[in-house]
Amino acid sequence: MFAFILRRLAQAVIVMISVALIAFMLFQYVGDPVVFLLGQDATAEQVRELRADLGLDQPFFVQFWHFLANAVQGEFGLSLRQGAKVSRLITERFPATLELAMVAAVLALAVGIPMGVYAALKRGTFMSQFFMTVSLLGVSLPTFLIGILLILVFAVNLGWFPSFGRGDVVQLGWWSTGLLTAKGWLHITLPAITLAIFQLTLIMRLVRAEMLEVLRTDYIKFARARGLTDRAVHFGHALKNTLVPVMTITGLQLGGLIAFAIITETVFQWPGMGLLFIQAVTFADIPVMAAYLCLIALIFVVINLIVDLLYFAVDPRLRAEKSGGH
Repeated sequence: MFAFILRRLAQAVIVMISVALIAFMLFQYVGDPVVFLLGQDATAEQVRELRADLGLDQPFFVQFWHFLANAVQGEFGLSLRQGAKVSRLITERFPATLELAMVAAVLALAVGIPMGVYAALKRGTFMSQFFMTVSLLGVSLPTFLIGILLILVFAVNLGWFPSFGRGDVVQLGWWSTGLLTAKGWLHITLPAITLAIFQLTLIMRLVRAEMLEVLRTDYIKFARARGLTDRAVHFGHALKNTLVPVMTITGLQLGGLIAFAIITETVFQWPGMGLLFIQAVTFADIPVMAAYLCLIALIFVVINLIVDLLYFAVDPRLRAEKSGGH
């Protein structure tokens, strides 16, 4: 187990260094930050002095080492557009994105798993076919179109939910949350549904496919031969083994929800990291882009590590293989 963790940590470090190198290359090949800071009318002396102050006159690997050292401390310099520390901007926006992703993930799991189980156990029924049709639409429709349709129906025509913003938030130290206010829940409903639909349909189809596969195995037939009830077979044996691969996919999808909430945040003007990144791309704000890239990579690496450890703990076959290998 300890060797397994060390191996995964070493892989995570390699991935993060690679991503940091890609992020650092943004500073080298996507415009000159000195020009952004001083403008086109700066003199050669001003440019030379600022390049020396920023350390841009040093060799490539020296600059990269300083970038790595600062990134480990969460420092990515100043935003070229807003003039504020990038770490402060990320800290202000991260709670909104994480809150949206978590609500969407809970919604996707709470609805997707029961729908998948029902579609597997009640194959051929009208509701099962209806769920599969809805899932096909959910996978096919682009996120921005789903968001616009939800705004048109529930915000414009019915007026049930607001169409943009985060609503009232409560400050808990440096963390801000809208889940403790009624308006916060109203504002997060449509973005969370928009973000959750693709994940929900993916989870539903995965659960259905895995459930059908598990129900064909010999140990399920043996459980039925022992006289166990359908409820015990379906939920005590089949569903438990079905959720092992679902857990892996769900963990990785959580990272995807955080990383790819950009479109949803843009459609609903949700004040999260995705909207910050879009604004950074528009204005070529390289420090913000680099920080976003590193943070998303870190989130994926951490989630992937946690999923690997949970998979190792849940699946006894992996533990048996490791024991047999030693």
